[in-house]
Amino acid sequence: MINQKILYKLFFCLLLVSLSFSFSGCSWFKSSPSSDYSGGTSKGGKKQRGTKPYTIKGKTYYPLTSAHNYSEEGVASWYGPGFHGKQTANGEKYDMHTMTAAHKILPFDTRLKVTHLGNGKQITVRVNDRGPFVSNRIIDLSNVAAKQLGIVGTGTAKVRIESIGGVKGMDDSGDLRGKFYVQIGAFSLKQNAINLSTKLKQQGLTNRYVYADSISMWRVQIGPYPTLHSAERSRENLRSTHPYNFVVAD
Repeated sequence: MINQKILYKLFFCLLLVSLSFSFSGCSWFKSSPSSDYSGGTSKGGKKQRGTKPYTIKGKTYYPLTSAHNYSEEGVASWYGPGFHGKQTANGEKYDMHTMTAAHKILPFDTRLKVTHLGNGKQITVRVNDRGPFVSNRIIDLSNVAAKQLGIVGTGTAKVRIESIGGVKGMDDSGDLRGKFYVQIGAFSLKQNAINLSTKLKQQGLTNRYVYADSISMWRVQIGPYPTLHSAERSRENLRSTHPYNFVVAD
């Protein structure tokens, strides 16, 4: 006959296993959508558009320059109390009580209509974070957004997301207007930045060199360009001579 103490131990172990499985579906126990992301903010927390490619767990993501007419279907999840008050990928503090969301490639401040394909509920959220970096999931919702959509209990749900604009400076064609530059290089010594700037000017390329306090570097940037698309075209043209260039917003 099995000893009573052994039975108690077996029961306790089974209880722990059961609890671990029940919690695994809750977003409190998953990694933060932006915990590994470094492509969207400076050390000082200044907002950036997050268009620079970034790599998470060996996979590289290429953020879109426009959300115009964007739509996608897949699995939505949510994140809540464990990340409340922490910095999001665009430099804001995550507030689980506001209608925001994380997406891997859509421009920050894009407004999305999210439709629950199971119950038909719809909400509108604003993208201010990166993620979720979990296979088959397309969007991570704030706690209040998940409540309104009805997925807090289940943890995930099949949804459709559609862009409805909302990015400041976006025109009817989906292009962003503002002041954009193509960054060519960054140097710790100012003279090196001046030398490259002079060389670029001799090639007929208008540029500037600016000091970035957040990284203690002198950055050399070609521009300005009036739209994001025009800056992207220049970046492509410069790729053969400057393969590691990228677009930044002023």
